[in-house]
Amino acid sequence: MAMALGEGGGGGSRLRRQLESGGFAAGEYVKQLSQQSDGDRDLQEHRQRIQALSEETAQSLKRNVYQNYRQFIETAREISYLESEMYQLSHILTEQKGIMEAVTQALLLQADRDDPALGARRAAAAATDPFLPLSAKEAAASEEGRQRTLTTLLEKVEGCRDLLPESPGKYLVYNGDLVEYDADHMAQIQRVHAFLMNDCLLVATALPNRRGAYRYDALYPLDGLAVVNVKDNPPMKDMFKLLMFPESRIFQAENAKIKKEWLEVLEETKRNRALSEKRRLEQEALPRPAPTPPESTNPFEEDEEEEEPSAEEEVVDLSLEWIQELPEDLDVCIAQRDFEGAVDLLDKLNEYLGDKPVSQPVKELRAKVDERVRQLTDVLVFELSPDRSLRGGPRATRRAVSQLIRLGQSTKACELFLKNRAAAVQTAIRQLRIEGATLLYIHKLCHVFFTSLLETAREFETDFAGNNGCYSAFVVWARSSMRMFVDAFSKQVFDSKESLSTAAECVKVAKEHCKQLSEIGLDLTFIIHALLVKDIKGALQSYKDIIIEATKHRNSEEMWRRMNLMTPEALGKLREEMRSCGVGNFDQYTGDDCWVNLSYTVVAFTKQTMAFLEEALKLYFPELHMVLLESLVEIILVAVQHVDYSLRCEQDPEKKAFIRQNASFLYETVLPVVEKRFEEGVGKPAKQLQDLRNASRLMRVNPESTTSVV
Repeated sequence: MAMALGEGGGGGSRLRRQLESGGFAAGEYVKQLSQQSDGDRDLQEHRQRIQALSEETAQSLKRNVYQNYRQFIETAREISYLESEMYQLSHILTEQKGIMEAVTQALLLQADRDDPALGARRAAAAATDPFLPLSAKEAAASEEGRQRTLTTLLEKVEGCRDLLPESPGKYLVYNGDLVEYDADHMAQIQRVHAFLMNDCLLVATALPNRRGAYRYDALYPLDGLAVVNVKDNPPMKDMFKLLMFPESRIFQAENAKIKKEWLEVLEETKRNRALSEKRRLEQEALPRPAPTPPESTNPFEEDEEEEEPSAEEEVVDLSLEWIQELPEDLDVCIAQRDFEGAVDLLDKLNEYLGDKPVSQPVKELRAKVDERVRQLTDVLVFELSPDRSLRGGPRATRRAVSQLIRLGQSTKACELFLKNRAAAVQTAIRQLRIEGATLLYIHKLCHVFFTSLLETAREFETDFAGNNGCYSAFVVWARSSMRMFVDAFSKQVFDSKESLSTAAECVKVAKEHCKQLSEIGLDLTFIIHALLVKDIKGALQSYKDIIIEATKHRNSEEMWRRMNLMTPEALGKLREEMRSCGVGNFDQYTGDDCWVNLSYTVVAFTKQTMAFLEEALKLYFPELHMVLLESLVEIILVAVQHVDYSLRCEQDPEKKAFIRQNASFLYETVLPVVEKRFEEGVGKPAKQLQDLRNASRLMRVNPESTTSVV
């Protein structure tokens, strides 16, 4: 190689010096290196040296950053503290300037009294405004200086210009940095800067990328602000709490001295604010002399004025201590959840101002009180919201409901009470565990729902006894609640395809529980009928189709043979089943030993039809009359048509006689029993069943003919 490439530490140092030199040109360096290298291997080795030098430089830079990182943080913190101290120093200097100006003002006034000629010369020297006394000009300059200071500080807070309009009497009292903590977990949230003015407190958060700049966070009027000292509990110390209904915030001062200053300045500013407000109200309450009307030359106007009595406007005394403290007392009652005490104060104020004229001070007081009324209403509304705990039953809502009614919000109280109870009922239904046995679940469901409905109705009657207009809302709510109950009921009973007997028992249980509401004069039976009619119709038609299919299947396998029950016990059991179905003359169809002179198909049809009728009558109400009647007619027609077809087609005389005996059992025994039981269950005869029996009556048949008339 023409150019010796350094190796080891010496080569690395030369390479570093060469790369760090001020006149280093990368293009020339690469050109020279490529010309002087012997081949690819030299270039690869040089590349590795440069790569190692790059990694070494990166590691060195990283170590330097880590070593100085803590110093960077400490420096930034010190700068922030220094900035805060500069703000406080500026504020102190401003206050000292105001004090010096006030002292100068007092000395000048005293000198003017001692030497009137000196005061005249000073007045003549006021070139800017010869008509304005020097004392007034100096006071205006002082006021202007304080407002300028406020404006300068607030220019650093983004988003507060529109929320904090400039007014002649507003000025900055105190400001400083604070740290906000979470009230529940005492975890640090953010650093803030607070500006205390003579009528409000502004809280701003620091902008992360701009030193000395802040963003608006909150503005609290001093009228609704309460300051509470927080006891030191290391490591949590130097804290105080600000209460602004309905929230509260905890701040930490830099040290105990600054915390003490904040507490003292806040209390002093609040007192000054209350005193100035009281003086203003007293001045406005003073009677003002009526302007003297101009003299009139009308001779008749004097007589008219004498006839009209001069009525002086009554002055409303708002300087009473309890009226002055009323807004703060309302805030305290709301914060302590003393809703009754807050409403009592409002009633006392309304009674006091009931017959008083509405003057401007009264309007301002009303505006403050109305704001508290809105806050109280919001709290009571939250107490009744479904998001709150639903435990305790309807009585748990009585306190909030009664206070809303006293505030004249009976309609809203009714609406919220019913929404709360609807959520409670829905939650109770959802928490029910679905048991394996449907009937057991329905018993629990009915007990939970109707007990809740009954308790809600009684509580509603207690709370809204004097508001008759709210009862219609309760009836509407009861109907919607019943719809929710029926949805859960139908999903478990009808959607799961339970047997008709199980469905009938479940509906019977629901009706019995529904009758409990009659204790308070509420009858919702017609509502539960209207909501269940569709599902019950579907169940009846579904079970009817099952019976028809089973009957057709048995008819297809019918051999028209007598039944042999084999044992006397089986025969006795069949007698009991027929007796329970209403067939009292079944003994005349039994033969010797264990024989029965009827076919298996006819006996099975009789038991199945009577069982269907008994279960359907448990579900019966007037809207189901035609559905039940048509279902019975369809079922009976299947058996009647089968017997008629068998009589016309059978050629064997013995079987034909047996078929005629079964047909006689159907027409003369079974159909009358069905008619009688239907009339007992419904309360009126069924003309369709009578017509069916009369039309299906056996006529005399020619023994030699293969046809019969039915």
